[in-house]
Amino acid sequence: MKQLRIGVLAGLFVVAGVLSWAAARLWDSFGTLPSVPLAAPIVLAAIAAVLTATALSLRARFKAQRERRPEAKGVDPLMAARAVVFGQASALVAALVSGIYGGAGVFLLGSLDIPARRDQAVYAGFSVVAGIAVIAAAFFLERVCKLPEGPDDDNDKNGTAPAGPV
Repeated sequence: MKQLRIGVLAGLFVVAGVLSWAAARLWDSFGTLPSVPLAAPIVLAAIAAVLTATALSLRARFKAQRERRPEAKGVDPLMAARAVVFGQASALVAALVSGIYGGAGVFLLGSLDIPARRDQAVYAGFSVVAGIAVIAAAFFLERVCKLPEGPDDDNDKNGTAPAGPV
């Protein structure tokens, strides 16, 4: 499984933002711009909270396993992998959605004197902040679930171990 790359997420955010800004300009010239839903930052914040709670739970379980506590519950590797995939997918979607709302928010900055547009710009801003929180939580979850590097990782790149005495 490949790790998240901040460059990919930033590129997705920027491209979505530019396209959204251009679409908002075009749409506004033809009629009424669609509104930014109030639920957008709330849903993104909820996803960030779920990712953070999952990461904290897994981190505590991994720590209990390392300390060999008798009451420690094991972590199923497949469950940890699913959590990481959920985090990565959430980060990609959050980068895209944050870019869309960021582009719309930048367009709306030109008309802050209209109360409805000012509210939409605030919702868009909160959506971008919540999207960044999702991305941060996804990186944290990925870091928690990363396998520790063992002594075998220093070997040859092909995965072959050096020959020992015969």
